[in-house]
Amino acid sequence: MQRDALVTYLDDFLGCRDTPDYSDNGLQVEGSADVSRLAFAVDACQETIAGAVTAGAQMLIVHHGLFWGKVLRVVGPHRRRVQALLEGGCSLYAAHLPLDRHPEVGNNAQLARLLGLTVTGGLGEAFGLPVGVIAIAQAPETRAALVARLTASLGVTALVLPGGPEQVQRIGIISGGAARDVVAAAAAGCDTYITGETSHSSYHDAAEYGVNVIYAGHYATETVGLKALAAHLAGQFALPSAFIDRPTGL
Repeated sequence: MQRDALVTYLDDFLGCRDTPDYSDNGLQVEGSADVSRLAFAVDACQETIAGAVTAGAQMLIVHHGLFWGKVLRVVGPHRRRVQALLEGGCSLYAAHLPLDRHPEVGNNAQLARLLGLTVTGGLGEAFGLPVGVIAIAQAPETRAALVARLTASLGVTALVLPGGPEQVQRIGIISGGAARDVVAAAAAGCDTYITGETSHSSYHDAAEYGVNVIYAGHYATETVGLKALAAHLAGQFALPSAFIDRPTGL
């Protein structure tokens, strides 16, 4: 399909124009006019760009793009990344907060779905908009069972701060780097909070606010939305895709 038609669809579907963000969401680097194959990656780095070009993709869709609301000199690694995209005829499309908060393919909605939870509301704010979700289990279950299901789904070893009850049911979820929002989760009545990246400054909040905190990795918690978006676009436009996996371990 035409690149510009796909970009228009993505902008509308993800709500990129209506979502304020630190990231310059949308088409960041313009490649080939026609797109027959897509690639997806969490980060726009040299390895994922090379992987997308090698996979024959005409567009790489990422969560963390190359442009974040400030002027960047096109030198060093930044130049090499942009050059590789242009030489490979591969567009770069970024969706940061729009992909976190999307109700269908968003990272947080998808994490809730993977865990068999029902989303009942939003959690946390960025630019005045909720980013994460509050989700409910059909019946109380043990903290250990929830952790086991999460780690099996993402293929990670989670860090658990058992500050809350052993029986859990009301879970707050914000993917990526949102350790500080344990306070928001507690205020929303959550007994458990799932996020990606750890933070020393938030360590004591788990115990003192009485909330279990599960850190499942910044990278791992932000793969799920991209994979859901890939499946959506395959169904919508029959566009095949490759997921370029470059885990950071963080």
